[in-house]
Amino acid sequence: MTRSQPTPRAIAGSLALDVVLVVLFAAIGRASHDEDALAGLWHTAWPFLAGLVAGWAVTLAWRAPAAPIRTGLGLWAVTVAGGMLLRAVTGQGVVLAFVIVASIVLFLFLVGWRLIAALVGRRRMPRPAASTLES
Repeated sequence: MTRSQPTPRAIAGSLALDVVLVVLFAAIGRASHDEDALAGLWHTAWPFLAGLVAGWAVTLAWRAPAAPIRTGLGLWAVTVAGGMLLRAVTGQGVVLAFVIVASIVLFLFLVGWRLIAALVGRRRMPRPAASTLES
């Protein structure tokens, strides 16, 4: 069985969802520290958005944008590592607790939606008819 190529709409939708989730991660982080979620949102989000773009390029995510393992795990790793690296070189600070929290949240966001989509897709796939034995 061959898999069809994802449609441009599926690719764009996957990328858009990833962007929204990374921005949501930044907004939640700012709000959890009693900072205005919107005022410095770009400042917090841009390193991870840049990491996300790099992740899409490294994983060739457009080939299988909703694949949890093939795309999701690599995308998550590059997004976190790239975001932390950019934060460090721009003086935004990288502390262990933040790395842990960011890693967990971005894993849940970037891999999580792909796992849910895969599970829903499997449930919707037609199943072969069960053979019955007649006596």
